Amino acid sequence: MARALIVGCGCSGRALGEELREEGWAVRGTSRAAEGLVPIEAAGIEPARADPDRPGTILDLVGDVAIVFWLLGAATGAAENLAAIHGPRLESLLERLVETPVRGFVYEGVGTVDHSILSGGAELARHAERTWRIPVTITETPRERGPQWVEELETASVELLSRR
Repeated sequence: MARALIVGCGCSGRALGEELREEGWAVRGTSRAAEGLVPIEAAGIEPARADPDRPGTILDLVGDVAIVFWLLGAATGAAENLAAIHGPRLESLLERLVETPVRGFVYEGVGTVDHSILSGGAELARHAERTWRIPVTITETPRERGPQWVEELETASVELLSRR
């Protein structure tokens, strides 16, 4: 059974997690805040407190994970924090993933975060793929498309596992 880690497991992340569980995956979802863990657990997803602004909290959760979903295209907060989690914090995480069991990384490449920030994050993910051979998928479907978004991410997870 493969395990997925959903970083940014809000409403859309929980919809993805539920679909992956139906397909036989074990799913762990993160929230920065304790109150965010309650709906994750209610969805049947293993809750975990972690902060994408602190990559070590994410790395603590990947010891048994095959695919990491970085679902922060609709993250909110100060512009400098968003730039960090899609920039240097993401880069730091990707550099360290090479030494873990993670076999694929899905980056949410569209959303409400400024396009230039998301484009920079997507390029960091592509760089990790070229440099450390971490299979990467960059999503192109907006969350607003609901089932189509979930389907794209679910398909990406299966394809990433078959690429290695």
